[in-house]
Amino acid sequence: MDNKHNNRKKFKNPPKRFHPKGLSVLYEDYDILVVDKRSGLLTVSTDRVKENTAYFLLTDYVRKGNSKSKNRIFIVHRLDRETSGVLVFAKSESAKRFLQDGWSKFSKKYYAVVHGQLPEKEGLITSYLTENSIHRMYSVSDPKDGKLSKTKYKVIKESGYYSLLEIELLTGRKNQIRVHLAEKGCPVAGDKIYGEKERGIKRLTLHAASVTIIHPHTKEKMTFKTEVPVYFESLVKWKGKENGAKTR
Repeated sequence: MDNKHNNRKKFKNPPKRFHPKGLSVLYEDYDILVVDKRSGLLTVSTDRVKENTAYFLLTDYVRKGNSKSKNRIFIVHRLDRETSGVLVFAKSESAKRFLQDGWSKFSKKYYAVVHGQLPEKEGLITSYLTENSIHRMYSVSDPKDGKLSKTKYKVIKESGYYSLLEIELLTGRKNQIRVHLAEKGCPVAGDKIYGEKERGIKRLTLHAASVTIIHPHTKEKMTFKTEVPVYFESLVKWKGKENGAKTR
């Protein structure tokens, strides 16, 4: 990063031996820590899982194995356990507040593999989302009963069975992408809550592809990107060939 905005020493990344399993560090400096989270890893702890979380592993990472260290990280946002991709943490309370205050305005893109084909190859899904007593989200027609939710999508590739989508999350409601696509009749492959129970799908095929933020200290615009997971590409291609359909 360009350090002309401050007089701090250049940030030195911790040695590789301290890097956590299940997470790839995409970027780190004095204020933020950005990682690529694997599918199956919780962002934060639950009653059942305390240690196998991104928060726990990265706290250990920033302390470089020193349990007495005062270094810590702060949660800015979360990804569902089965969703992989870009996860941003702050390294101070003030950086956390700055990022959370601007979070709704930052650009967030996802990749997803969905069942079937969407009639419109790009579009905007809008609804009011609310939660039922068993914590499942669903759309309602009355704005008083739910929160406005907007999901923009574009089909990148499709086969007879599946479509690969690029998604822009315009609002950040719980399970928003999964609910919107399921209600469109094209649930995310591997979604055991809003989709179909199916064999042979290794994981929920939803990936947080990129996030664009304003840096809390330098105020520079920064984008952190990842590639389409290889599994997503192979699922669309393989199913396309099996069905005799062409992928494009």
